[in-house]
Amino acid sequence: MKWSEYTWNQMVPIYTKITQHPFIKELANGSLAQEKFEFYIQQDAYYLSDFGKILAGIGSKLENPAHVEAFLNFATNTIQVEQILHCSYLQQFSLNKEISISPSCLLYIGFLNKKFNLSSTEEALASVLPCFWIYKAVGDHILKHQTKTENPYQNWIATYAGEEFGIAVKKAIEICDYYADKSTTETRKKMTDAFLMASKMEWLFWDSAYNLESWKI
Repeated sequence: MKWSEYTWNQMVPIYTKITQHPFIKELANGSLAQEKFEFYIQQDAYYLSDFGKILAGIGSKLENPAHVEAFLNFATNTIQVEQILHCSYLQQFSLNKEISISPSCLLYIGFLNKKFNLSSTEEALASVLPCFWIYKAVGDHILKHQTKTENPYQNWIATYAGEEFGIAVKKAIEICDYYADKSTTETRKKMTDAFLMASKMEWLFWDSAYNLESWKI
């Protein structure tokens, strides 16, 4: 069994909680309050600013030229697509104020930076994979279970359920499996642990947006 298959199986309970979260359910049926989606989009902009740098940094550490190129493309193409999506929604909402970074967003960014700077390349790879894989799975899940054709968030759904994003996700999984196959049992366990923790952060990110999380002090 490939590392990715084993690790996804370990993550299924987390993924199930993600798909059952009211943010995802309401996003799917179009009833999600605009204020909550605005919050999510602005937090995602904070997140992507660091995520793109981390992807490029990971790419610089990889030994296979094809893998280096893939991660550099992830750091540019994937981020550009998402930024275009963000801009379209931000213009649509005509936001008048900027929301400060949330505790959960800051926690997630800090976790990824810690894995990149203080852990192995293998762990760093595993920590960024959920942002690809879970978003693709959630996009597909929503597209499959949609009951409403006129959804104000349809562009978001189409982006992550799209074929182009699916190709990038498949490549990211293949690269993680490549390095896992060359690793020790201990390293593969650490990769799985990093993947599971990042998956929990994904749930927390959506929960934070749904509850309009703010600093207590």
